[in-house]
Amino acid sequence: MLMGEFKHNIDAKGRLIMPSKFRDKLGEKFVVTRGMDGCLFGYPQSEWEVLEEKLKEMPLAKKDARTFVRFFYSAATECEIDKQGRINIPQTLRTHANLEKECVVIGVSNRIEIWSQDKWDDFSDEAEANFDELAETMIDFGL
Repeated sequence: MLMGEFKHNIDAKGRLIMPSKFRDKLGEKFVVTRGMDGCLFGYPQSEWEVLEEKLKEMPLAKKDARTFVRFFYSAATECEIDKQGRINIPQTLRTHANLEKECVVIGVSNRIEIWSQDKWDDFSDEAEANFDELAETMIDFGL
């Protein structure tokens, strides 16, 4: 399971240190793509393969499904962790998530998310302010 919050800087070449706690769970190669809420999603190969199977089942005749799959796959990239524990994030993904300097890498069960520090702070502040209300709606999901 991937969990926790870690702060690292991304350099001018797009290299970001991957928290050591996540490296073994992500494996030698993993996939990073556009995420939701202005962040990036990163999946270990095994999780990516499960997700791929689900995406293949999406109805080709539905425009929303085609659009989602295109957008999700078009920026997907396979990442490798170098000897310094860094990954290289392509410019397309850095632009999508507004990654310029300070970043936050969080574990979210079966994936990681990579956020700009500013976007994470905004998201986190809003979630904290509404946490009690959000918790009440989780009853609908059996929690």
